[in-house]
Amino acid sequence: MYAIFEDGSRQYRVAEGESVTIDYRDVKVGDTVELTQVLLIGKDGGATIGQPLVAGAKVVAEVVDFPKVKTVAQYFRRRKASKRLRGHTQPHIRVKVKQIVG
Repeated sequence: MYAIFEDGSRQYRVAEGESVTIDYRDVKVGDTVELTQVLLIGKDGGATIGQPLVAGAKVVAEVVDFPKVKTVAQYFRRRKASKRLRGHTQPHIRVKVKQIVG
């Protein structure tokens, strides 16, 4: 069984037991997150497609980690004494899918 859900402006395909990185929420490690914007649920040989969402469906996930990836942009123009270094860290949460209800 798998599901396709929407978080932010992105869509994710997950199955039970998989991990996925989604947008930041104010939660702690071990908390449960319910993702209710389910677009499709696939079962053995068939699929339920929402118009636009599947009624009563949700993905229940547990918060596992807060991964941090630093993005660095560096600009350099030779012989002009012009350098710029910028960094940005986007907050995300990693969740593990416990159950797909639908």
